[in-house]
Amino acid sequence: MRAHSREPVLPGSAIGVLGSGQLGRMFAIAARRMGYRVHTLSPDEDTPTGQVADVEINAPYEDLDAIRKFASGVSVVTFEFENVPTATAEAAAECAPVRPSGHVLHTAQHRLREKTFLSRAGLPVTRFEMVANAIQLREAAERLGLPAILKSADFGYDGKGQFRIKSAEEFEAAWKAVGEREAVLEAFVDFDQEISVVAARDIRGNFVHYGAVENHHRNGILDISIAPARVAAEATATAVDLARAVLEKLETVGVLCVEFFVCKDGKLLINELAPRPHNSGHFTVDANITSQFEQQLRAVCLLPLGAVTQLVPAAMANLLGELWRSGEPDWTAAAAMPDVKLHLYGKVEPRPGRKMGHLTALAGTAEQALADVKRARDLLDCKL
Repeated sequence: MRAHSREPVLPGSAIGVLGSGQLGRMFAIAARRMGYRVHTLSPDEDTPTGQVADVEINAPYEDLDAIRKFASGVSVVTFEFENVPTATAEAAAECAPVRPSGHVLHTAQHRLREKTFLSRAGLPVTRFEMVANAIQLREAAERLGLPAILKSADFGYDGKGQFRIKSAEEFEAAWKAVGEREAVLEAFVDFDQEISVVAARDIRGNFVHYGAVENHHRNGILDISIAPARVAAEATATAVDLARAVLEKLETVGVLCVEFFVCKDGKLLINELAPRPHNSGHFTVDANITSQFEQQLRAVCLLPLGAVTQLVPAAMANLLGELWRSGEPDWTAAAAMPDVKLHLYGKVEPRPGRKMGHLTALAGTAEQALADVKRARDLLDCKL
């Protein structure tokens, strides 16, 4: 690794992003606004990140020579999704600092490693069992009870690689649903709400957070986020404390999101970690002094963290490919709502379940912001 890796990476430098989706796109926009250049690498072409980056490299993550060459051309490397192979992060680290570090990626990209880390750290997590074959699935279900959730250990996001098992007759279907490979069986949690905390930590250990965000999912995909979350103040404080503990124990330098279940008795359980900016933090682009993407940039460049003050309540609604089923959405109708912001990701092909963009509504109360963002999304749909 080149020398002086603990010195600040200043504007004018090139930042490398592994991955090229919408998170990288919004990161690149924040970076270019502050005077940085952005290089992105992924196997795809004409990507959301590549459309706004200075340099777009098309190469497989497994091509470690290409990774080393890419990292040699930038001052620091970060990533915009956690399914980048660990070997890729290690190869990049030979040529440039990687932040968050590869060990954070290694932990958070694999459900069994992630849950084992949380459990050993004494942090509250859903009861779970490792499952390596169909026989172990039955044995684990006997210990945890049914219903239970079977999740593939790796490459899971937006509800993919998951199966809710309600009876023993579904074991075979569940095992096939996760690809008949290493998985985690989780005890079913009868929760009241799902919340998340997007937070950042710098190399000196300073910590900032965006409070608790209330999340609503549809078909396993985040549908709507509301900030601040409509939960008890004690729940928010506990969630922030737990998020701080996660970032500190992982020694994270960058942004990390911790997702929680709020149980009916008020207890919080950590559901998942995402070692990057998160869908539930998109509202920060419009509602906060420093967005989660600028915060990621500041952290990985070893600049001081920015203020996280939220200026107004906000709600975010995802725009999935289904919205295009009858043609181009009615952008003019949604734009007629002056307190609603439109963000599109530059994806050419809309597909069911694919995140094409999002709307953010700003209002005097969280309830009004929620009503406004739902109304704006309804106006986009030509079929209504």
